[in-house]
Parts: sequence; C-alpha cells; structure tokens
Amino acid sequence: MAINKEGNGYTFGFAIALVVVVGTLLASIAMWTKPFKEKNDIVKKQISILKALLPQEESDKITRKNAQKEFVKYVDLDEAIVINEKGEVIEGVYDKDGSVIEGKAFDVDIKQEFKDKKRDEANRNYPLYVAQFKGETAYVIPVVGKGLWGPIWGNICLSSDMKTIQGASFDHKSETPGLGAEIKQGFFTNRWIDEEITNEEGDFMPFEIVKDNSGSANMSKVDGITGGTITSKGVEEMVNRCLKPYVAYFKNLQNK
Repeated sequence: MAINKEGNGYTFGFAIALVVVVGTLLASIAMWTKPFKEKNDIVKKQISILKALLPQEESDKITRKNAQKEFVKYVDLDEAIVINEKGEVIEGVYDKDGSVIEGKAFDVDIKQEFKDKKRDEANRNYPLYVAQFKGETAYVIPVVGKGLWGPIWGNICLSSDMKTIQGASFDHKSETPGLGAEIKQGFFTNRWIDEEITNEEGDFMPFEIVKDNSGSANMSKVDGITGGTITSKGVEEMVNRCLKPYVAYFKNLQNK
C-alpha cells in the first residue's frame, strides 16, 4: 500500500517523528555533556575565589588548566562552612522548604538560590571559605545580585581581622561591554581593597558606590564605573545584602 505523502496524516506523523528524534538527540547530548559542564562550573568557581584571594599579579596566572591545583594550595574545603541570614552555622544546607539536608559549602549554588524567587530569605545558604595566604587566614565570601541586563556575582575576601577587604572579584552574564561589564576588571575590583565592612563596634557599615570620584577619600565609599551606573549600583546592593549575615557571624565568633 502506497503512502499518501500529500495527506495530513503523513504530515502530522512526520512532524511527530521529527520531534521525537530531535528531542531524543538533544537529551542524549545534554546527558553526555553534563559531566563536562559540572567540571567547568567547579573550575570557574575556583578561579573566582582565587581572584578575590590572591593579588592581581598572582591571580592573573590562574588558568583553567592550573586552577584546581592552585586552589587546594590555599583553600581547605573541609574548613568551609554554611551560615544562615542570622550568622548562625548550619550543619548541612537549607533545602527550599527550610529543612536542613546534607550538603557542603562548595555545593551551594548561590546564583540559583538568588534566582529562585520562591525560596524564602530565611532559607538561603551563605557559604564561607577559609583560606591561608602567606601564613595569614583569609575569609572568602560569595556574593550574587542583579546588574542592568542580568545576573552579577563574585567574591569578597577579608583579611584575618575579619573586617578589612584584601581582595574582590566580580563577574556578569550580559552587562554592556566597556560600561557595566567593566566590574570584572582590576581597576574596579582593586578599589575595594582596604575598605572595611564594620565600624569600631563590629556593626556592618553599608557601602556606597559613587560617581563623584570621592570614593578613594572616604571609607565605605567606592568609585563606580563611568557610564555603568546601574550595574555599579547593582554591585552596591549585592555586596551590602550579602555581607550582612557574615558580619553577624564574625561578631558572634569574636565575642566567644
């Protein structure tokens, strides 16, 4: 019996078959590439942490090939912890419903948690990495927020006094080249060095990103990026929101 290629049945059947074949192919490709993507995500996270921890001349030497080897030189993931918004240590990680499940700091995807608007603020996880650099303890704090066109993220590294910023790294998904995208450049991240996140009483001091070039002369003020005001303000909101729980944690730790 000849197949009627002019009929609607043939057209629908061909379309369904095509969808099944293409869908199966795409699913297979996704499964095959998943391990590579996961490994790539780990390396990118390690590089971001190292860029905040190390001076620029040293962090510039970090590549995808040597990131894992360099990372373990400075960061002990067994010392990493997860805290909640009150600065309290969690023995595990928060699930979406607020229950505590098994998990480690490095496993926390802060970008996904920030993106998930259904997750209650009280159920967010705040990872803290403890590092050693030149015989001194340093603390690396991940931050995540929203720029002009999409997500922004990064890390703030504190020195052993738990309040002085010794380095920072920022990145973005889709900010404007030459403007907001400049948040990842050294000239901007270096402006955060030696800023302090707390006052004499150990209370959080919010940062303000300014465009009048007064940042270098004033504590808690950082010069923004010319033409990238909205992205700069996104960094300001991101840093201020994300640092608060850690300030509470450090204050509790120092009062013990």
